[in-house]
Parts: sequence; structure tokens; C-alpha cells
Amino acid sequence: MKDYNVILNTDSYKASHWLQYPEGTENVFSYIESRGGKYDHTVFYGLQMYLKEYLSRPITQEMIDDAEAFWKVHGEPFNKEGWEYILKEHNGYLPVRVRAVPEGMVVPIKNVLVTVEVTDPKCFWVTSYIETGMLRATWYPTTVATISWTIKQIIKRYLVETGDPEGLPFKLHDFGARGVSSFESAGIGGSAHLVNFMGTDTVSGALYAMKYYNTDVPAFSIPAAEHSTITAFGKENEVEAYRNMLRNFAKPGALVAVVSDSYDIYNAVENIWGKALKDEVVNSEAIVVVRPDSGHPPTVVLKVVQLLDKNFGSQINVKGFKVLNNVRVIQGDGVNEDSIREILETLKTAGYSADNVAFGMGGALLQQMNRDTQEWAMKASAIKVKGAWVDVFKSPVTDPGKKSKKGRIELVRENGKLKTVSREESEGKEKILRPVFENGKLLKDWTFAEVRANSEK
Repeated sequence: MKDYNVILNTDSYKASHWLQYPEGTENVFSYIESRGGKYDHTVFYGLQMYLKEYLSRPITQEMIDDAEAFWKVHGEPFNKEGWEYILKEHNGYLPVRVRAVPEGMVVPIKNVLVTVEVTDPKCFWVTSYIETGMLRATWYPTTVATISWTIKQIIKRYLVETGDPEGLPFKLHDFGARGVSSFESAGIGGSAHLVNFMGTDTVSGALYAMKYYNTDVPAFSIPAAEHSTITAFGKENEVEAYRNMLRNFAKPGALVAVVSDSYDIYNAVENIWGKALKDEVVNSEAIVVVRPDSGHPPTVVLKVVQLLDKNFGSQINVKGFKVLNNVRVIQGDGVNEDSIREILETLKTAGYSADNVAFGMGGALLQQMNRDTQEWAMKASAIKVKGAWVDVFKSPVTDPGKKSKKGRIELVRENGKLKTVSREESEGKEKILRPVFENGKLLKDWTFAEVRANSEK
């Protein structure tokens, strides 16, 4: 395969499905939803990347020939006539109509987020054929955005109670680039995190947001040490490793992060930062962010904050909580939704503001989830046969949770709440789904600013 081929972006068994529908089938209407899962809501994001990168490309005769050669050996029948019809009659663009909720929108689970149908009755089989790529392009970034959004609400709560909510956009930093399966995963998942925050070390996440959502650089980072740049000086010269960071990066108003647990985090905080380098830190007029990277996060963070307070002092803010002078802490090890909540509660109980700490989150942000985290599915709910629409659904007796919706459905806002209803029931109500793609053309090009704004509503 010389290039991306949408004909091969599917499951093997899909290749035979064009022969399996009832005679006279003219259309298949399918939808995507989160059927349940860990969270009671999702933050919809990522479909536009798939539409721009993949569905906006026309197929070619070479793609058809490559697919035919593959399917012939692979053991599945190939609908060559159908694909050549698309090439001839639609200039290679798939005749599909996609409607979706606004990107960034927070939607309760068990509601339709995307609908797909064809615009040419001879291509009825295409709806299901593209399910594999379309569902994959939806569930992963939406799940990442949902995890990130949920943590944002936790941090926001503690900032409101103990500190300054203005700092919220930079409280959760993406450390996940090395922990995912590919550059593309880092880009997709990393950009999903940026719907909610503005700090990242996942370069591809920022690049994907810029490429697919019409934005300037949407996220920022700061100079930060890693263990190799500290241990390169040797244990006996640990103070020089830290001094080198100050010399190069500690400028007035700047932030610099220094991992400080290569040997003994408490000695580093108490004796090196708190004594040997204290004057240099204060005189630099920068904020030095100390990073512990091992141990039990709530215990270590609290002790580090207390030692920094002992040596650098703190101010009592208007809410009655202590905010450190000259220094802060970032916790990047063992960080997840639960540990963030525990760390912030531990600090609050000890009288410290959430202003004192930020978080770096890696695998738990971009990798530790799967399609079942939010029970994602794309299912057919209506089929048009010989001019008439027929409702279809599944309702397995062995698992009621997998019962699917039926009919051509809409998402509406009724009495201030989102609700999935039939097309007939939606008349006269505020409809949320909007056309975003049809016959190879993008109909709505969301900007990243719009996506972020939608997530705040």
C-alpha cells in the first residue's frame, strides 16, 4: 500500500457486509454514543481530525486495485463495482453525511454524539464500512478530553476554596508523549488534553491542534531538568547541577522546574535548595518549581511543601491558606484523578493553598483507557429498504446494557437538559446535532478557541 487507503481502513469482515443487507436496501443510519462507563458525561472531541485527514481524501483507481489484491488473498469478497461507482459518480469522495454535536461540548452519557448516513442509495453499505475508522477517531480523543476535563473540575474546586482560580489553565501538564503507542496517538490525545489546559510537553499535541483546529500555538512549557541532566554532575556535585539550572534559566519572572529526587529529595529541599542555593533562588526573582518523582505522592508533596515553607517562608492569602515564597512544587509521578484529589486535600488540611502545586500526568492521561472506559459503540438504528425507513436495534438478553437505540435519532435540548429522541419527537425542539461533513466536504471547521469555549459552557 503506497499511501493511506480508506478502503483498507476497516475490519476484515466489513468487506463482505455489502452482500448481507436485505434486498432493496438504500440507506443505513448509524450513530455513535458512550453507553456508560466511568464518567457520567463525555467531552466530545477529535472527529474533525479524522474528517480532514481521511474522509476528505478521494479514493483512486490505484487504491481500488491495491484493495482488490489484498482482499483476494485475505479471504474476503471485494465490492470492486461499488468502489468504482464511487470513483466514477462521486469523483472518489465517499457519499456520506455526518452530523455531530459541537466539538468540546460536554454531553451526558447514553446520548447520540454523531450520526452517519449515505447520500446515494447505491452506496448504502458505506455507512457501516467506515465504522472502524470513525469510532476509533471518536472514542479515544473524547475519552482523553473527558478525563482531563474531570480533573480540571477537581483542581478548580480546590483553587476556589484555597487559592487563585486564574492559575487553573496551567495546573495539569501533559507528560504523556513517551507513554503512548505512536506519534499519532500523542498528537490526538495530547490535543484532547489541551481542550482543558494550556500546559504540555507533548509537542505533537500542540501541533495537531494547530493543524486541524485553526489555532496559533495553543500550549506552553518551561525549561525543566530530567534525571540525566542532574545525575550527569554526579552525586557529590548535586548542588552544582541545580546551580547550573538557576544560572541558565532563573530569570526575573521566569519559571524553571528541577527534578530533585535523584538521591534524597528531603536533603535536596532542606539543605541544597533551602540553604546552599536559597539566596540565589531569591535573588533570581524567578519561581523555582521543585519536582519530586518518587514515593507516595500525597506524603512526599506535603513534606516537600512543609520543608520549602520552613526555608523560604510563605504568605497567607485572602482565603486563609499559605502560599510559598519563591518556590512551587510539581508532582509528575503516580498522578491520576484519585492521587490529585488526595494531594490537594492533604495540602488543604495542612493549611496550604492549591496554588503551591501543579501536576504532570503521563500514561494515566493519554494511555490508561480503552473503548470500554466509556463503553463506546457505533450502531445502526435505521435502514431504508425499498423507499421506507425501518427501525433496527439490538437487545441481547444476556446483556441489557448493550441494548441499542432505534430509529433516526436526534439530540435536543429540552428544559435545559440534553436528551436523545426520535426525529419525529425532535420537531419544535432545539436540535444540537449539526451537519459537519457531506460528500467529501467539511461543512463546519471548528477552531480550537471554539472547542475550548464549548467545553466551558
